[in-house]
Amino acid sequence: MMHILIQWLVNAVAVYATAHILSGIHIKSFGAAILVALVLGLVNAVVRPVLVFFSIPFIIVTVGLFLLVINALLLQLSASIVGGFTIDSFWWAVAGSVVISVISWILSSLFNL
Repeated sequence: MMHILIQWLVNAVAVYATAHILSGIHIKSFGAAILVALVLGLVNAVVRPVLVFFSIPFIIVTVGLFLLVINALLLQLSASIVGGFTIDSFWWAVAGSVVISVISWILSSLFNL
């Protein structure tokens, strides 16, 4: 249980940091980042497998790069659900998904998650 809470906090920090790094992603508070991390985790658990399944041909043809599109769409979906979190365009969502992934990976490796 504690592992899940720490991972959730790591993802919230990654979302909050990304909003401060990229000018096209805006967040009002760290509380909003915690909510975004929760929604993004739920969306990734429920919606992502369905999108990946139906887009397998695109993923194969693009050698996995289409997964960036899926991640960006899920980040935009999370932004549309959570108030206080906005993304200016699809390309900012692509950049945001990459930066969030990198920051989460770095923090997770630091905490041995």
